[in-house]
Amino acid sequence: MLLVMANPALELTADIENPALKEWAAVNRALLEGRQIIDLRKGGIREEGHRFRIRALRFWLYDSFEHQRAELLLPAASDLLDAAVVASPPAGRLRFDGWAEIVESAALTEPGQVEALHGLHIWTPDYAVQRFRWRPKAPLLVLVLRVHRLDEPIEAPLRSEYASCTSWVPMLDVPPDPGALASTPVLDDVAFARRVEELHAALPGVAFEAPSAPVEAGAGR
Repeated sequence: MLLVMANPALELTADIENPALKEWAAVNRALLEGRQIIDLRKGGIREEGHRFRIRALRFWLYDSFEHQRAELLLPAASDLLDAAVVASPPAGRLRFDGWAEIVESAALTEPGQVEALHGLHIWTPDYAVQRFRWRPKAPLLVLVLRVHRLDEPIEAPLRSEYASCTSWVPMLDVPPDPGALASTPVLDDVAFARRVEELHAALPGVAFEAPSAPVEAGAGR
């Protein structure tokens, strides 16, 4: 059966229930404070095929403290790392301060494209390029995120099955839809649109699109 696909790297697989996306706690804090609206993903060590796949459009922001190092963040972001450590829950617990939706995404295939994002995220330029160069045959995905902060953070037990080096985690002890909880967009519509325009201007010629599932050729409209 013939499938029509704009870019396989940007397809939504939608094969995980109640998903959370792991990211450095400092980066999640930057997202929740509106300092950045993007995430850069290549895939975890134990990811299927060692490649990141978009497995959900709406997900919990899961704070990861593994591999997170101060020297890989811009000096101006050092406060985010300190604050994330101070706010971390007790041992054996997870804390969720917010959730996000993928508005659009793009696949970067050139180091210069990654360098053009300097100032739009809190990683050092060298580390951002390192993320790009890991498994160089796979593109680096830019996820454009509309982030929402929960009015009241929630906690859940840290289960052993969450510990592997994968990007996505199916959550078992939190509500099934973060959007059903009281929350507020980190940026209002005008501010978010302005930031998206800034991102597009930094990457002229790069195609941003909404992640989508494959569509059968000739399917009804």
